Amino acid sequence: MEPAMADRKHPARQPPRRPPPREVRPSPNAPVVPSRRRADSRTTAMPGFATFDRLSRAMFARISQGVSPLAVADAWTDWALHLELALGKQEALAMRAATFLLRLGFWLPRAAIGEPENPPLRPPEGDRRFADEGWSAYPFNAIVQGFLIADDWWREATRQVPGLVRRHEAEVAFMARQILDIAAPTNIPWLNPEIIRRTLQEGGFNLLRGWSNWIEDAERLLAGQGPYGAEAFPVGEVVATTAGKVVYRNELMELIQYAPATAKVAAEPVLIVPAWIMKYYILDLTPETSLVRYLVTNGHTVFIISWINPDRHDRNVGLDDYRRHGVMAALDAVSRIVPDRAIHACGIVLAERSSRSRLRPWRGIMTTGWRA
Repeated sequence: MEPAMADRKHPARQPPRRPPPREVRPSPNAPVVPSRRRADSRTTAMPGFATFDRLSRAMFARISQGVSPLAVADAWTDWALHLELALGKQEALAMRAATFLLRLGFWLPRAAIGEPENPPLRPPEGDRRFADEGWSAYPFNAIVQGFLIADDWWREATRQVPGLVRRHEAEVAFMARQILDIAAPTNIPWLNPEIIRRTLQEGGFNLLRGWSNWIEDAERLLAGQGPYGAEAFPVGEVVATTAGKVVYRNELMELIQYAPATAKVAAEPVLIVPAWIMKYYILDLTPETSLVRYLVTNGHTVFIISWINPDRHDRNVGLDDYRRHGVMAALDAVSRIVPDRAIHACGIVLAERSSRSRLRPWRGIMTTGWRA
């Protein structure tokens, strides 16, 4: 929770504008490939029992935001069982808790009389949640110390548990950090001195504005609109301003080629493959942080894949379709535009692993040559 429920200046209500169908204006010469979406062979047959299982999982995934409760329970159960068997780790955690609580007990009387020197723990470097001077006054400094001790104990409890699978250790540590961050006193209005001070100054109107902001966010979510303030970043005007055009498209993606920014360009082009859940312009947000602009201003010919937003018609599209009609189709298109040149393929996030694994069999037989 932001201190004092940060104000918003609400413009006059206007009907939402529909975004343009594509952020990059297609080239009139861009070839269009007919749809290759696989027909559902089961549309005319009776649904199998697996269909009901898939439907129930899909409905539950919408409720849980895609998080599997079984996977969460598996990680926590694995951690709890191994910690129960690790007597040495238990003794170490008990000693750590007793030490900090004893130090806290000696420190609290001095903090109550205004001499809070040498607290048991200090916030980690870079943690600015407790930077306001109000957190240094009693009783808020005592609340901070209690939170920091709990945070330190849980960080130690979720690491180096003997026998615990490393993946489960990372998952439990991550979930514990999220829970602790949610329960931080900065997120509780009646424990946050900044919010209390602002509430007293404004007579509670800041809380009313915060409630109004929450209602607006909920309305936007239900209406399928973007988050508040997204209108200030139109694609092609504020973000994704590097000049380019669509040179190829099919049913799964569009291939964008960016205009050169130098008199001479490198002979070998660069093909960027974003992850399927990413928009292509995540690599071209602002001129100062744009990877695409950096490459073209340094003499590279840059291509990037823009994936479509899948809908119910794409329910049977699999990884091999993304390989054939995505990465391989893009490589073929780039090879036609820049023939007889090696292609530097760059996969981003998940696409990096997929590109390497899916394209490895073609590495030795491609006539144009490319490098991943």
